[in-house]
Amino acid sequence: MMRAIWNGTVIAEAPSTIEVEGNQYFPPESLRREYFIDSGTETVCPWKGLASYYHVTVGEETNEDGAWYYPEPKEKASQIRDHVAFWNGIQVEGEPE
Repeated sequence: MMRAIWNGTVIAEAPSTIEVEGNQYFPPESLRREYFIDSGTETVCPWKGLASYYHVTVGEETNEDGAWYYPEPKEKASQIRDHVAFWNGIQVEGEPE
């Protein structure tokens, strides 16, 4: 099982993820949505396309833009559509089943 953890709380959990460029992308249904808020931030990757971000809030603390996803990735990255990856102190651990 793969888990994303921040502030001691599991914010996403999935039997498997998709690894791209060293990042684990979690399927959208694996997120515990109560911890995620759309941030409005967007960035562009030359080969994956336009990324959107979430703020991750656990308790009183918010990790701004701590998670990102590609709602409409370019064809080469279509396998990660709507899957979510993490950074900025959010730990990803576990082994895929």
